[in-house]
Amino acid sequence: MQNTSQRAARIVSRCRELARLTDVPGETTRLFLSPATRDAHTLLTWWMREAGLESSTDDIGNVRAVRRAAEDNAPTLLLFSHIDTVPNAGAFDGPLGVLLALEAMEELRHTPLPFHLELIAFSEEEGVRFAFPFLSSLALTGQLAEEHLARTDADGVSVAEALRHFGLDPARAAETARCSPNTFAALEVHIEQGPVLEAEDASLAVVEAIVGQSRFKLFFEGTANHAGTTPMALRHDALVAASNFIVETERYAANYTQLVATVGRIEALPGAMNVVPGAVHCTLDVRHPRDESRHAAVAHLLTKAQSAADHYGVKVTATLLSEQRAVPMDQALTQKLHNAAERTGVNALQLFSGAGHDSMIVAPHIPTTMLFVRSPGGISHNPAEDVREQDVAAALDTVINFLMHLHPHHP
Repeated sequence: MQNTSQRAARIVSRCRELARLTDVPGETTRLFLSPATRDAHTLLTWWMREAGLESSTDDIGNVRAVRRAAEDNAPTLLLFSHIDTVPNAGAFDGPLGVLLALEAMEELRHTPLPFHLELIAFSEEEGVRFAFPFLSSLALTGQLAEEHLARTDADGVSVAEALRHFGLDPARAAETARCSPNTFAALEVHIEQGPVLEAEDASLAVVEAIVGQSRFKLFFEGTANHAGTTPMALRHDALVAASNFIVETERYAANYTQLVATVGRIEALPGAMNVVPGAVHCTLDVRHPRDESRHAAVAHLLTKAQSAADHYGVKVTATLLSEQRAVPMDQALTQKLHNAAERTGVNALQLFSGAGHDSMIVAPHIPTTMLFVRSPGGISHNPAEDVREQDVAAALDTVINFLMHLHPHHP
């Protein structure tokens, strides 16, 4: 029997081993249904079988493993995260949750539980290959549609074609990827991908909600003119108007602890040193754990964009690109996860997730809770992404304790 620190070391080692399975030599890039994904499936399946688990691959490409309860008709608890990556990724975004869950299942293989445990390694979460995220969890929750299967990648290959090339049947994906109808709860473990736990010198956090998000593109339209001959008072400078809006975005969001607002992209045209900018394209990303507060922030910032445009004699239009409602985690499960952390001697913080996760797709359909593990330096989506073994050990102890004290029929 291995102790928790040895198991944590194995989790970290396996994450790094999985990271070496890549589509691009010299970095970790593993996209949905790529050759490296096939290699990752082979390795995961081997580890699952070593742990004494039944394993399979469904028709959206998720690798699944089951640890059965004594009673065949027992309900199911779902453990999950994802194994695809962004380009040039780190080793822990997604795989940590999968491999920690696998370790917990192996540790409990001889411990009677009143429910089946099912582990799902989602094959697609990041949305890189087909410019659309969460295909795997959408399939799990019965939301995969024909329009999703028809989406194409940069080479014109559709999701359906990619599935068939991988040896899967897209016509059966909605059936074989669905969660068990008796699934009563779900848990995702994930690195924080931010600096809060590091700043608080804390190992873990229990996630209360995944924040809502609004994304816009803005177009400021002024008049391009000669930089040397156009007096300042007679200019209609689109970049100056946009800059005022950007500064106001930073100022406004800085006054609220749970609000973040970002102008992440800006393009000034015609882009010449000696030309007054006549047009600016920029983006706006607003996130908050409460939808009403996010809507209020959006209204304020778009009003300020209009005011800046009016002041400098330019026009502005804002187009909504996407909107995602805030997704709360299940309160009862979240409290039970907190209790489990306390029983293992860990003071887990309460956090909102500013990033999207599969939990936001699963939670409206299955009571879900989520555990964050510290990201040293707050670094993620980067080869420098890391974890500390003592934090992984704390997370593993917490998950095992959570599972051992959970009963599907007790409040």
